[in-house]
Amino acid sequence: MSSNALYLYEIVPGAERRDQLDQLIKEFDAATASAGGELIETQVTKGGERIFAITEFDGCAAPEIAADTLHAAELDGPHQVRIVGADIEEIKAARPEAGYLVEWDIPAEIDMDTYLTRKKEKSPLYADIPEVSFLRTYVREDTAKCLCFYNAPDEDAVRRARDIVSTPVSRLHELDTER
Repeated sequence: MSSNALYLYEIVPGAERRDQLDQLIKEFDAATASAGGELIETQVTKGGERIFAITEFDGCAAPEIAADTLHAAELDGPHQVRIVGADIEEIKAARPEAGYLVEWDIPAEIDMDTYLTRKKEKSPLYADIPEVSFLRTYVREDTAKCLCFYNAPDEDAVRRARDIVSTPVSRLHELDTER
């Protein structure tokens, strides 16, 4: 494992920027690069209400980026995350799209070891819902929440997949796969 660390930033564009999401992502990418990091992936909700960005920095050097620098309404992060269910080098190489993103606000009593054990035990159950492909999860190191990415025909299929692994949905977003 490298000494690089992954970080999640959540960006809420200002209403006037929703038609300029690609430009906002380019500005965020430039801010990340100027701080010595790499933008690994961005996923945008359908309608452009929120951007989820995963970055990589050497060690723990992820910078605070002010929302007003990007003319965004809000910017939450950096939050250190780890990837589960996929390899970061494969993500970098393929930049795979996902159709849906589930946010799960992890209960306080679940620590990282408990989360990872549960994930390992439950993940094989996804095979019972063949129309849904689980792609990857980013779980915050503080275990406040995780982001799970799926390809599925619709939201109901994603909810069935979450039910089969006995894991709730705090928020479910359809992602913009057109960008």
